[in-house]
Amino acid sequence: MTTPSSRRIFAAEFLGTAVLVLCGLGGSILLGANSGSALTTALCFGLTLVVLAYSVGSVSGCHLNPAVSLAAWAAKKIGSGLLAAYVAAQVLGGLFGGLLLYAIAKGQKGFSSSHNFSANGWGRFSPGHFDLWATILVEIVFTALLVFVYLATSERSVPRSAFGLAVGLTYAVVYLVTASVDNGSANPARSLAAAVFAGGDAIRQVWVFIVFPLLGGLVGLLAWLAVDDSQLRDTRLDVGAVDAVRDLAS
Repeated sequence: MTTPSSRRIFAAEFLGTAVLVLCGLGGSILLGANSGSALTTALCFGLTLVVLAYSVGSVSGCHLNPAVSLAAWAAKKIGSGLLAAYVAAQVLGGLFGGLLLYAIAKGQKGFSSSHNFSANGWGRFSPGHFDLWATILVEIVFTALLVFVYLATSERSVPRSAFGLAVGLTYAVVYLVTASVDNGSANPARSLAAAVFAGGDAIRQVWVFIVFPLLGGLVGLLAWLAVDDSQLRDTRLDVGAVDAVRDLAS
């Protein structure tokens, strides 16, 4: 099978991330008080990811998340040039999906995206008033879980039909568990898109939802290595500092 070109990968990740943001955040913003809830939004995110996995998965792997792409790069599944294309497509696609959602939502009387738009946050901007440290831990742990499932089910030994369901259901569970903590992220592209339209404090806090999901992605890779046949030396994490920790543990 011919390897997809970087142009096709960019297009798949751009469109896929745009749809994920539009439908996922739309489950919260457009439904609102009518039938919006953590479960509804989780299903919107999860089912959308299932559909996209079978739509664009054969082209780009359906990352739709810089944390997943970083882990794939660290696992040597994609090259450095492609990593830049993936992340650029995801960020731009997320912003485009947010723009489409904003254009629809502003048609509702009284709608304002300011301090809204399903943005992530901690402290007084956390739905459950969780602090920064709880938010950091949640973003690392649950992004690691998502990346672990992605890496495990994208292996050739796993039936392709299982991939979409596995990652989609995992993302739905991740959102359900973390919604009350920080409005559910585990995806820097989703968080940035929401913050841009929410503005204000969402912009000031968004760094947490960029930095720690990326760190969580690398933790997820390490978790995958613990159960997979692959070795640390087969990845880009095989550097002196990691070797030293491994030697101490052995």
